[in-house]
Amino acid sequence: MTTTHRTATVSRNTAETKITVKLNLDGSGHANLSTGIGFFDHMLDQIARHGLIDLDIQCQGDLHIDGHHTVEDVGITFG
Repeated sequence: MTTTHRTATVSRNTAETKITVKLNLDGSGHANLSTGIGFFDHMLDQIARHGLIDLDIQCQGDLHIDGHHTVEDVGITFG
């Protein structure tokens, strides 16, 4: 029997954000999230938990301005 691992690690660095996303589509629903936006972390946790994927997202963004670039760039990197 052959086991296929459906995993990925993607990084995105812009003038506004520095992001690393690690994803395991065959995970157990574990999430390790640090975006600096509590509600966003909660929603990402729900995606991991209910989708049974393992998700590790680390982001440093320009939150002193607002959360727009953080959410946008995490979405781009996760997608």
